[in-house]
Parts: sequence; structure tokens; C-alpha cells
Amino acid sequence: MEKSNRFIELFHYLQDPHLVARFQRICGVQGTFSRTVDSSKEADRTHSHNNGACHHHSTGEHERENAIDMGAGEGEKVQTTVGGVRKRITDSNVAKNNGEEDESAPQNGTVVSAATAGGETVAVGGNGRIVAGTGPDFSGKTESEETITEKGSRDPGPPGSSTVKPLRKNSLTGDAGQEFLIKNRFLYYMFTFGTELGNELFYITFFPFIMWNIDAFVSRRLIMVWVWVMYLGQCTKDVIGWSRPASPPVVKVEMFYNSEYSMPSTHAMSGTAIPFSLFFLTYGRWEYPFSLGFSLALCWCLLVCVSRLYMGMHSVLDVIVGSLYSVLILLFFLPALDMIDGFNLTCRYAPLIIIALHLGLGLFSFTLDTWSTSRGDTAQILGTGAGVALASHVNHLLGLMPDPTLDQLPFTMPALSAGLVGAALVRIFLGVPVLVATRALMKAITIPLVCRVFRVPCEDVRKARQHMEVELPYRYIVYGAVGFNVLFLVPLLFSCMQLS
Repeated sequence: MEKSNRFIELFHYLQDPHLVARFQRICGVQGTFSRTVDSSKEADRTHSHNNGACHHHSTGEHERENAIDMGAGEGEKVQTTVGGVRKRITDSNVAKNNGEEDESAPQNGTVVSAATAGGETVAVGGNGRIVAGTGPDFSGKTESEETITEKGSRDPGPPGSSTVKPLRKNSLTGDAGQEFLIKNRFLYYMFTFGTELGNELFYITFFPFIMWNIDAFVSRRLIMVWVWVMYLGQCTKDVIGWSRPASPPVVKVEMFYNSEYSMPSTHAMSGTAIPFSLFFLTYGRWEYPFSLGFSLALCWCLLVCVSRLYMGMHSVLDVIVGSLYSVLILLFFLPALDMIDGFNLTCRYAPLIIIALHLGLGLFSFTLDTWSTSRGDTAQILGTGAGVALASHVNHLLGLMPDPTLDQLPFTMPALSAGLVGAALVRIFLGVPVLVATRALMKAITIPLVCRVFRVPCEDVRKARQHMEVELPYRYIVYGAVGFNVLFLVPLLFSCMQLS
């Protein structure tokens, strides 16, 4: 019983957003959580969309055209369960005060309800505790660290600090986030780079680079690992349904994924799976020291995982669980890679099974929760995996890009030269635009076509894509074509240009 209580205490401690906020302050990140009390401006304040789910209004006289309630905003209550997990409950009776909406707009897209009276602030924290203004500050800071003014103006901050806004807007709502202060630019850029190692721009350059310049065998298997790890991670997020760390106290350095759920961290999952799978697949196939490969994989993993805390996107518990979950998946999946890859290459019915399997997995994931950006990400991942698997089958049939025989292994690292670097850059600068063009062309064709087939209005593309029958085929077809061209069309182009 005593061990159980200690475990629960550790669970709550690792989930506490104040732990993340404390780490951010150590790294030189400081929030500017100003609260505007000017009643003339309150009517213009907008609500942040939050944490993964889209709550649709019922059709009635209070329904607003083109409006969508996301997460726990106005008209919703936040209920804290025993495990410290915040649930969102839709409430159609929105509180009114003197004919005006009583708004407590959450900061940075998180669930925070607050009321001010007589200079005292009462708020619901991310761990379900009630925090009053007469006690410790809600954000865990002293008055000198957080500036609150009646007109919403902010102090420029301590000397040597810089005011910054999140690099990218929320992918669903367009919310740009709130300004924050950074005191350590080196850590800011380092962790920004670390979090980009789990974003789309990295994937669309890293996987092709490995495939076109180093080892296509390793790259296509690495993509298979990435697809399954990310798919299971996204589905688990939607099943658990935990919201992002509350802000305040956490500073949202990133806003792009703020509308998704939090547990587990899929950045931590991919940041664990990709480097260690790359190490597993290349060690023995390429000649390099074990210590070098393992150290690089470990540094990569730590950089991505810690960056999610710095960005304010995950609790410590989210990151730890994500990394361990990824390790568990790899233990089962890596030994089966030979069998799966051999099936994709040689089985007569592989194309049909590949398409049906990935499409079925997409349909299943779309039933787990209401619409959110993670739905599209899941379909995108599955489409890419299906495209690469189909291309590998076609290449095998046509005798293109054959795998090296065992007597050719292991490979030795080539000496770094201007010619080698130049050839790699030429392939990237020729190949990536082909992928970008494929994506743009297929997007322009697919969205209107799918909307017409399912009779969904396509004037507002963002709203149209909130329908499963639009988002799933759009993402699946577009990124299936991109994945196919990564392994088939672009290498074929290189072969014709004698750049192979």
C-alpha cells in the first residue's frame, strides 16, 4: 500500500505542469501572462482551441455559422478526475453577466478557467488544484517575474532577454500564441532544432536523403518502423485523451500541435524509434564504431525528448511514457522487419493488401475520437507508408534499385569529398522539389474531387477537411503519391540523368 501511494505521488509529480514551468525558467524561458481587465476589450477577445477534439454545436438558434468549439473553451466545464486528468464537458448554458459573456480566455490554447474579484485571482490549475491570488502565484513565479497590468501592457523583461512569439501558428485554429521572453538564445535555437526533428519538414528531407544518397534498403525499413510507431502513438493519444500542460504556468513556446492530445509524446516516440532503429539497421551493415553510433542515437533521442519540455508541449510523464512505449514497440517490430519487407517485395497480392491494410487502419483511427489535427497526421503517415511499400514492390518487379548481395557487405564509409557532397546536394535539390510539386498537384486535385464525391462544400477548405470522408482520402492519396515518388519516380529520374 505504501509503495502504491509513492507510485501515485510520483505519477502526479511527473504530470505536474509546474515541473515543466520550472524547467523552462531554468532554461531562460519566461512567460508574459498579462490579463486585460478593460471591459471594452473583453468583447473582442477570442477563445483558444484546445487539446485535440472538435465539439460541434447542435443545430439551433444559438448555432453560429462556421464556428467550432475546440477543447474546453466557453460553454464548457473542466472536470478534474482522481488521476489528475482534466476532462472536457460541453455545457450549453454559458454564464452571462449584465448581458455580456463572462469570458476567461485560456492562454496559449490550454484549459484554464479564471475569475477575478477584488484583485484576487482564483484559477483551476493543470493538476486540478485551486490556486488563489493571495497565496503563491498561479504560474509558480514571483511578482517580479510575471507582469500583469490593467491595460494588458507588458514589461520588456529583465536585461538581456528578448521577446519572442511561437514560430508557427496552431495548425488547426491559426492561433499565433502569446509572446514570451527568452534569456538563453543558444538553448532556444538548440531545442527548436530538436523539436523540428519530429516535424514534417524533417521527415520529407531526412528519409529521402537516406534513400537517395546512403542506403535505400535501410531507408524503406526505417519508414516502416516510423509508420507503425507513429500510428500506435497517435491512436494511444486519442484513447487516453489527456490535455496539454496548462498555461499558465507553462509557457507555450510552440503552438503548432497545441490542439492535439498529450499522452504519450509522439515526438518522444519518433525521437527514440528513428535514431535507435537507424543504429540497429546500419550497425554491421556499415563499418563504424559501436560507441559512435550508440552515442549519436542517444544524443538525438535526448535532444528531441527534452525539447518537448522546453516547448511546453508535454509533461515529464508524457515524454517518459512516449520513449518507453517506443522501445516496447521496437522490441516486437524490429525482429519482424525481414518478414514484412520480404512480403512487400515478393508477394503477388502485396499491393492490394498494403492499400487495404493502411486504409483500414486509417478508418479505425478516425473512429477513436472527434475530429482533430491528429486525424490528418495519422492518415498522412499511413499514406506515406503505403506509397513507399507499393514503390518497393514495383521496383522489385522492374529490377530497379536492387538490394546489395551479402558478399558486398559490410559497406565502408566513403571519404568525404567535394564531389560526394555535391552529388548529394544535387539529388536533394532536384528530388525534394519533385516531392513538393507532387504534394501540391495532388492536393489541388484531391480536395475538390473528394468534396464533390461526398457532397461536402469546399469553399472553406479548413472546414471541409474536418469531415472524415474528406480528410482521410485527401491525406491518404496525397501522401501516398509522395511516398511512391520518393522510392520510384525520383530514383528513376536520377537514373535517367545518370545521378544514381
